[in-house]
Amino acid sequence: MPSTFFGLNIASSALNAFQTAVNTTANNISNVQTKGYTKQVANRQASDALRVYQKYGTIGTGVTTTSITSIRSEYYDTKYWENQSSVGMFETKLNFLNQIENYFQDKESNEPGFSTIFTNMFNQLNELTSNAGDENVRKNFISQAQIFTSYFHDVSNGLVKLQKDCNDQIKTLVESINSSAQKIAALTKQINSIEIQGGTANELRDQRALIIDELSKIVPITAAESPVTNSNYPDMYTGGTNYIVKIDGQTLVNNYEYTTLKCVSRENQVWQTDAEGLYDIVWADTGMNFNMNADSMDGSLKALFDIRDGNNEENFQGKITSATSSTITIKPSTMNTIETMSMASEGVITIKNKEYYYNSFTAEVDENGKILSYKFEIEANLDANEINNLRGGYAEIGDKIDAMGIPYYMSQMSEFLRAFSERFNAYQKGGQDLNGDPMGAFFIAKKYDGSEYDFADQNVGTNGVTDGTKSVISSTSNSYYQMNALNFNVADASIRDSSIFATTADVTGEKIDAHEIVDAMLKLQSDVKLFRGGSAKSFLQCIISDITIDTQESKIFSSNFTDIASAITNQRLSIAGVDEDEEALDIVKFQNAYNLASRMVQCMSEMYDKLINETGV
Repeated sequence: MPSTFFGLNIASSALNAFQTAVNTTANNISNVQTKGYTKQVANRQASDALRVYQKYGTIGTGVTTTSITSIRSEYYDTKYWENQSSVGMFETKLNFLNQIENYFQDKESNEPGFSTIFTNMFNQLNELTSNAGDENVRKNFISQAQIFTSYFHDVSNGLVKLQKDCNDQIKTLVESINSSAQKIAALTKQINSIEIQGGTANELRDQRALIIDELSKIVPITAAESPVTNSNYPDMYTGGTNYIVKIDGQTLVNNYEYTTLKCVSRENQVWQTDAEGLYDIVWADTGMNFNMNADSMDGSLKALFDIRDGNNEENFQGKITSATSSTITIKPSTMNTIETMSMASEGVITIKNKEYYYNSFTAEVDENGKILSYKFEIEANLDANEINNLRGGYAEIGDKIDAMGIPYYMSQMSEFLRAFSERFNAYQKGGQDLNGDPMGAFFIAKKYDGSEYDFADQNVGTNGVTDGTKSVISSTSNSYYQMNALNFNVADASIRDSSIFATTADVTGEKIDAHEIVDAMLKLQSDVKLFRGGSAKSFLQCIISDITIDTQESKIFSSNFTDIASAITNQRLSIAGVDEDEEALDIVKFQNAYNLASRMVQCMSEMYDKLINETGV
């Protein structure tokens, strides 16, 4: 039978239980503003009943606090992590697209943009129709042409700087992923060390979940926890758990072990205008590439790659028609004009998922300016089996990335400038300067050493295409392939001497003020189709249209996913968050219960006093 003081033990268990409940509530209140903290509850159950061998069989023995646990919803955690990667992606993309838009956007009158500069240049060119031989009028036009080239220098240098910023942030995020993986593995070990001894490591679990919250905004993640059971007795739970975190389907953390990612600088550029030292990401332990272009990839890291490398799926593609031990001939399906050629002069070409390094290439151009074929010089020595295997295959340079990033806008500027310069220079080369000498190229490409590409290897007629004969250009030849927005310039000779500019085909005698060439060049402003089916004047409208569509899409998705995140967060907080009113109610509830238990102790004490001290024998 139970002890005479059994009732006092029952009341004492209630005191202990509700003291624990009050302490737990106090801990919740103290962490009401702690980021990542989830509400804790003291779980209670009736103590095991005691058999007293009476008619009623057993008697209750009070209450026991079985555990203190955090309230979390695995469902809402998973939904939050899935949504956060989309939030991170579109927030990051929107930030960089706004910056790109600012580079192209026409500024106020004190900082003129493309439309104003382009119009001013042609207005000054039009002045030559009144006095083509006037030195001052010529200087004014050449000055405006220099401003025109400076505009593209400023925009392209700004985009390259932005590309470098993306690259630096990619490295920062990779370091953040590695740091998070290390912390998750360490916390998992601490959690298991505590929980195997009994109890729940609530605060450590909150810290681990908070790291996952932050990591989910960088890359899409999945986290799975499963109990560790005794191998001899599968139904026996040991108290430990397996915790596995994956990013894009590959394991980042496996319990106490973790893998890391590594940034590797590219040895070669993919595109002509790429900044030096762009990073590719590989798994540090295996060296395998981390596929940033997978359909399931999301997050701010993906956004940085899209902005840094995005080409609107306009990478080099073509079918291999023949191959030798050191060359591969390709019929292009993209980049089939000199204007659209944007791959680097040397780099990596991928054929049937295998990479080959090329150190140069040549292109055969037909009489209409179309590229019939490319021949790439391959560094590897291909054997007969490999040559047979390559024939008929498809080749690519660069990844096919469905995003309009910096390489896309740089290639669009190159395409426009090449088309415009080809036409402009073709007219110039058909005339004489004021000295009666044949005119060369007015718009040129500046080399790193200060010398110039004047495109002597590419014969272009006044119609802007080749002069009716087939030709072959190479990656090192003096052709318009060498021109891009970074090196687009006015020829030094024309800058130094304004007489070196052609307005007519013949300056002899009184023809010094003739301007038939100027009349033809004026049509390049709006009467000739030069870029994407439109005139040169509409160049900016095409670019702004691209940016605006992309920016608006990112803005809409960013807003939508942010709203979804807010809704999921509210649902998570309704379950796991600390509510001040609810905690205040719990304080009153537990206080009353504690007071009742205290009253029971007092009652029992009085009963025992009566029994022991006042009952005579």
